[in-house]
Order: sequence, then C-alpha cells, then structure tokens
Amino acid sequence: MEKLKIGVLGAGHLGKIHIRLLLELSDKFDFVGFYDPIEEVSKRVAEDFGIKHYSSIESLIEEVDCLDIVTPTISHYDCASKSLKKGKHIFIEKPLTETVEEAKSLIRLAEEAGVKVQVGHVERFNPAFQEAKPYINTPMFIETHRLAQFNPRGCDVPVVLDLMIHDLDVILSVVNSGVKRISASGVAVVSDTPDIANARIEFDNGCVANLTASRISMKNMRKSRFFQRDAYISVDFLEKEMEVVQMETIEGEPGPFDIVFDLGNGKPKKRILFDKPSVPEINAIKEELSSFYEAIANDTRPVVSIEDGYDALNVAQQIVEKVQQNAITITEKQ
Repeated sequence: MEKLKIGVLGAGHLGKIHIRLLLELSDKFDFVGFYDPIEEVSKRVAEDFGIKHYSSIESLIEEVDCLDIVTPTISHYDCASKSLKKGKHIFIEKPLTETVEEAKSLIRLAEEAGVKVQVGHVERFNPAFQEAKPYINTPMFIETHRLAQFNPRGCDVPVVLDLMIHDLDVILSVVNSGVKRISASGVAVVSDTPDIANARIEFDNGCVANLTASRISMKNMRKSRFFQRDAYISVDFLEKEMEVVQMETIEGEPGPFDIVFDLGNGKPKKRILFDKPSVPEINAIKEELSSFYEAIANDTRPVVSIEDGYDALNVAQQIVEKVQQNAITITEKQ
C-alpha cells in the first residue's frame, strides 16, 4: 500500500511528539501538515519542524487520508466527527471523548464512514506489557498504582480520566468478562476535580481489580500486578520492566536449589520459578502510530479500537460518578 497522507490536529506537548514521530515514520506516512488554534504555537511549531500549518480544521481534513487528533479532550468529538463525516481514518488520543454519549455518536459515524478509528491508549504498546501479555491468563485479582507528581496539564479532567483510564483499558483488555459492580472514592486536593481516586471493579467471572491513581504524589509510579492460578505477573510501565513468579507441581524429589512451597496436608509440593525477561527498548507512541497504519493498510481491526476506547471511557465515567456521589455524602455529613 502507498503511504498515507496524514495531518495532526493539536500541536501542544503531546501533539509535537506525535508530529516528530510521524515525520520519522516517513515509510508509512506522508506528513501533510497540522492545525492548532493558537497562532503563536502554530508559527513556532511550523518553524521548528519545517512543516505546513493550516488555518482551519476543515482545510486540513480535505487534503489528507487520515487525522491524528491530539487536542484537549473537550474538543475530541468536534474534531473527530468532522473528520469521520469526510470519510477520514482517525487516530484519537485518550480518552476517546468527554462523554459516553459522544463516544456512542462517534461509533455510529465511524460505522457509516467505513473507516478505521484507533484510540491512543499507549500503555497497550508499552514493551513491558507486551512482554507480559503471553503470561497473563485469566487473572483473578489485579492491583494497579498510577501515581504522578503534580502537573497543571491535565487538571481540567478528574484523575480517573487523566491517569486511571490507562489502567482501565489494560485491565479490560486482559479480563474477558463483563463488569458486575463498581465502587469508588476520591478527593480533590489542589484542583476542582478529584486528584486522588481509588476504585474496585468486580467482574462477572469473579475477577477483582483494585485501582489507585494520584496526580499529587511525591514520586511517579506506574505498576500493575496480575494474580492468577499458580502465577503472579508484575509490570512496571514506568521503568519498562516485568517479572513473573510461577508455581509448578514437583514430580518426584525437588532439586537441591529448588525453592519449594509446601502446602501441607499431603498436597503435592510446588516449585517456585522466578523469571525476569528482558524488555526491548521500544517507543510505545511510535508503535501505536505504526499499528494505526497497519490497520488501514491491511484492513484489520485496530489494536485499540473505538469500541475499546468506549469501554474504557464508560467504566471511567461510572467511577467518576461513584466518586462524586461519595464526595457529596461526605460533604453532607460534615
């Protein structure tokens, strides 16, 4: 397939990263230009990268095959709907939209247009998670911590939509079951929306996920732990490391260097195996943009589809509602 003509909407911090990587992916994409409503930003970015900036979204849409939407969440729906109505494939940063209703509308527009939509849940492409995926099989308890030092960027939305949604998408991708029950609490400390939140998700198959997210921590942390029958898998998304602890039944006598787990009561002894596979150095954003191209070129389902983006947003919004309900209750009690 020939190269795809692509444009970028939004040239902020993340937008500039996407522009740089798309320029590097010159074997797949023909970078046409970008649009940003802030004139000073447009001029500076155009000069820094030596690229063309457009005066309107509409003018850029007309000249491309696909759009990379890296704008604030509040404008996602407007940008995406305009692109889809013109039959353009879109890559759209997470969260998919500001509301579940907007997400449903985009799904309908995408179906009508018959185009590909990929959502930027970049942790799916994190090399540590990629290495861990083959080991994750029917997890029954999941614990995640996503902690970040304070940064005003992103405080226009609750921490659930800013940070926790990354882990929600990862969890939903490995738990093959519907959501049964959600409970959550959180508190606004420095902004007008919750800065710390904790959620517990119970799935129909019995799996339980406990998620914590904070954007006012002293240090950064992005860790997930997956527990399943005879195995524990730990993924450090920040350090890009993973490790696996597995147990297997010992046949005969254990070896002299075996770490043995004795269950007692006449049950077979188990051998504990530790493994820490090496993780390749991969740029996750570059990988997801490459996969977007492959989905279009090969007419396949995107790795993170619009339906996946909807599912993560839907659960995130339920968590936000639970947090708000609990906040109201606390205020009333005071």
